[in-house]
Amino acid sequence: MEVTLMAKNVEALYWEPREGGAVQCKLCPVRCLLKEGKTGVCMAKKNIGGKLIATAYGLTTAFNYDPIEKKPLYHFHPGATILSLGPNACNMGCQFCQNFQISQQTAPTRRVEPSELVAAANVRNCVGVAYTYTEPLMWYEYVLDAAYAVKRAGLKNVLVSNGYLEPEPFDHILPLIDALNIDIKSMDEEFYRKICKGKLAPVLRNVEHTAGKAHIEITNLVIPGLNDSDDNFERLAKFIAGVDPFMPLHFSRYHPMYKMENPMTPVDTLLRAGEISRQYLKYVFIGNVEVPGYDDTHCPSCNALLIRRQGFSAEVLAVENGHCVKCGTSVKIVGV
Repeated sequence: MEVTLMAKNVEALYWEPREGGAVQCKLCPVRCLLKEGKTGVCMAKKNIGGKLIATAYGLTTAFNYDPIEKKPLYHFHPGATILSLGPNACNMGCQFCQNFQISQQTAPTRRVEPSELVAAANVRNCVGVAYTYTEPLMWYEYVLDAAYAVKRAGLKNVLVSNGYLEPEPFDHILPLIDALNIDIKSMDEEFYRKICKGKLAPVLRNVEHTAGKAHIEITNLVIPGLNDSDDNFERLAKFIAGVDPFMPLHFSRYHPMYKMENPMTPVDTLLRAGEISRQYLKYVFIGNVEVPGYDDTHCPSCNALLIRRQGFSAEVLAVENGHCVKCGTSVKIVGV
């Protein structure tokens, strides 16, 4: 993939001018104040001539056809293929970032116009387009344009995000989004501040606000010694259950990466997280490692096997129009 040399000067949304030619971004809670020529922490916005420019517009680090289960989304069009792309950008600085080469460092990109996405998705009969891999909400102007084009074509828009956005832009883009996977990294504010250079409250707010407006699933990367306490698992499960007990929760196995050298997550820790969370939630899954019984979807009422999974493949067995075929319970699975 070659580096795109010429950037498209698209003026960013959600910013204000400040004295002396400075600008203040209002897209996310970081609210970068940038002097002329300076770039925001996300690497995707720059002050050029006293205007905030979306310098990453249309520049993607990857362009792949993925199983939708890889996002991970287990209850949104299971078994479907989705076109996936993402920017060289992120507004957090997680010390454990599993994709740091494209989110925390300058990476090669190539340009993809919004108008190209529909044709590319249709080549492989994709259910839609996923904005993913890094932090796609820092690609806000591009995602907005692309999502309109994808929606007009009758395809689905998916966001895989840290959810770290201000309320106004989040609420503005949400009607265009069909499904999200939002990463809740911990229920500890200090964890967000010290380890991620962010805040917890805006993320929780956006999870709550998404419920009932789009399909949503949650991922939690479990890191030994940092967010792997029983209390953290219980608080996370209780929070999600308070929003919607049918909201799927994915616990993901951490591997040492970027600035973090903590050991890999023990399988026993993931099992404990699952056991605690299943007291409150209907659907809990474990990722980045194969754990028998934690990849399939069972009916929360009669325990019938609804969807069988192996790796990123999914076989729908007993779901019809969002209901369990065996007992008729609404299981809140979209697309089958």
